[in-house]
Amino acid sequence: MTLFLRCFAENGRHDFSVGHCAAGPNAFVQCEATRALRDSGPVESWASGALYDNVTIDGNGLSLANRGSGAQGAGWAAANSVLWQCSAARIRCENPPAAQNWAFGCWGEFEGNGIWRKSNESVSPDSLFAAQVNDRLGDAAAQRLQLMPRRREESSNPPVAKAQQLTAASRHPAPQLADYIASAPTRNPIPAEPGGAERIEQAIKSAFGSSRGNEALTSIPQSAIHNPQSNQSLLTPAAAQKLVITNGWLTCDGRLLIGASTEVNWWRGNIRPSEASAFGAGVTRFAPGRMGRGYTDDLEELADAMVADGQAALDHHYGLWYDRRRDDHERVRRVDGDVWPPFYEQPFARSGQGAAWDGLSRYDLTKFSPWYWSRLKQFADLCDQRGLVLFHQNYFQHNVLEAGAHWADFPWRPANNINDTGFPEPPPYAGDKRIFMAEQFYDVTHPVRRELHRRYIRQCLDNFVDNANVLQFPGAEYTGPLEFVQFWLDTIEEWEQEKRQEIASAPRESGRVNRHRKPLVALSCTKDVQDAVLADAERSALVPRQFERQWRGGRPADTDLAQMAAEYRAKFPGKAIICDFDSGAWAFLCAGGSIPKLPRTTDARLLKAIPRMQPWPSGSGTNRWTLRERGQQCLICLAGGAKAQVDLSEESGVFRAYAVNPRTGELKPRQENIRGGGLAKLLGSEDGLSVVWIVKE
Repeated sequence: MTLFLRCFAENGRHDFSVGHCAAGPNAFVQCEATRALRDSGPVESWASGALYDNVTIDGNGLSLANRGSGAQGAGWAAANSVLWQCSAARIRCENPPAAQNWAFGCWGEFEGNGIWRKSNESVSPDSLFAAQVNDRLGDAAAQRLQLMPRRREESSNPPVAKAQQLTAASRHPAPQLADYIASAPTRNPIPAEPGGAERIEQAIKSAFGSSRGNEALTSIPQSAIHNPQSNQSLLTPAAAQKLVITNGWLTCDGRLLIGASTEVNWWRGNIRPSEASAFGAGVTRFAPGRMGRGYTDDLEELADAMVADGQAALDHHYGLWYDRRRDDHERVRRVDGDVWPPFYEQPFARSGQGAAWDGLSRYDLTKFSPWYWSRLKQFADLCDQRGLVLFHQNYFQHNVLEAGAHWADFPWRPANNINDTGFPEPPPYAGDKRIFMAEQFYDVTHPVRRELHRRYIRQCLDNFVDNANVLQFPGAEYTGPLEFVQFWLDTIEEWEQEKRQEIASAPRESGRVNRHRKPLVALSCTKDVQDAVLADAERSALVPRQFERQWRGGRPADTDLAQMAAEYRAKFPGKAIICDFDSGAWAFLCAGGSIPKLPRTTDARLLKAIPRMQPWPSGSGTNRWTLRERGQQCLICLAGGAKAQVDLSEESGVFRAYAVNPRTGELKPRQENIRGGGLAKLLGSEDGLSVVWIVKE
């Protein structure tokens, strides 16, 4: 049982409520909500055994009823529940199938086919809960509830003496529950005298000595204190496993970074306990009062789970819309701001002005949501500490193409912000259902939108200024024009130059610490845009990492990805190549691909050796991909009947060969060594794929 005793709320929504299938008994006893913005009562499906005893809802309702499609289709919210001596603007008491709800001695506007007794009258006992406690545990236990006394005696036709008393009492305001709660310390004083306990100052002096004790009290640096204005810790721990591009490879802690990437959930969800966890990770998803998978993620648990599952990166972009009501894909303006959780928080702050399409206030695109960005910062810090990577997608193209509902609540839509973004309003939905706003969204010749984009891109950089394990992407699903990518890169370069100048101009005696790290930029766009940027000597210098996207042959296999990786590594040997398909494994790796999906059990010696190797075109061919460190080692992947041999005619000395198990990454040494100076026969394939590591003795 959960007891809510003498609770007070003001300007709240659903102040006294129970959730999905709450079994009860749950009792709200002598609770009051003033200027309530939404009703109280069970708000989700089929709560039972709820007692509302002496509950007052000022300006709104109290409901034991069928909520229909409200609260994400809650339907019947209450069964076998009781309202006892309650008051509200509207009281709904309805009987669901095969159950009953009761209302005794209630005051207000009534609605429903529940069981009503003594409406607009006082009933006895004054408190049902207190009477039950008295019956079970005795009067002393009931007295410990300390309910605020309320005078309910008959006053319709009082005797003269009683009328005089009532007249005198009418000169004073009625007692308020909030005042009664505030006076609790006078009714039950809490001793605050230390007695014989030692004071903290004396305890420190005793432990450290007099002078050192004083130092201990004053030596905490201000830089260690959380800065509420920036929503960032000013003392971020150094990266334990820093992401580095080494010889064209993405490495972490001196090893090749391996593992799958996982995406965040960006729409859908509910807060039903039996279903919430099915909606995956969501770093910037918020479920008020609820932590865990499918709700507000515990970021440490999420990071630990990724490490345990062998995942290397989390691919994050903002949610498609804030409110779960929009999951219906309707484009209508919502009748009110009664939004449904969990919420996919957006990068921008609400302005407090006007009403956006979802019924909440409009966004201000020049202000950024502290909660959203602090969550990403916290996760980026965890990535630095655990050797994970955050793929930070600056934009999400889904909002500006396809279904019109994607645009309906989008912060950049003029109806949803106070910044005069200049898009057509009402939106020109094609066929009354589709939106084609990408061309305008990526048009940086529009002066207002250009500056807003610039501010936003700089925020994406500022938020991770001291993080090593963040890769910045133009956007998820990005197929926009070359001009926008050029603008994006130029904004990053502008920001980078400013940071370098700030550091160079800072006086040495200021004690300023260089927390700035050069951002790692990922070029995720169509092949024509990638090629154009990489052909630009100045802008290509900003792009240490290439992203494979263009493919028209269905879901690519490991060997398909290997062919694409080999092409780009041959042209740009110093740039790391990754892909967004989990199929990229041994062939993709041996063609030069980074963050391959290799087994967690892959031998650490091999992972440390790979960053010293480079793709070897002359040692590769059809269904054959080879990495080589000249004179030292080779890693060969053979597939589809490729000849099981390697040309070591340019090498000399003796080599040790290891068969690499593709399923486990474990090494099995070959019994006889291999000599350089000619063709060497390799070990046979396993399951159609053979991986061999040859190391000089």
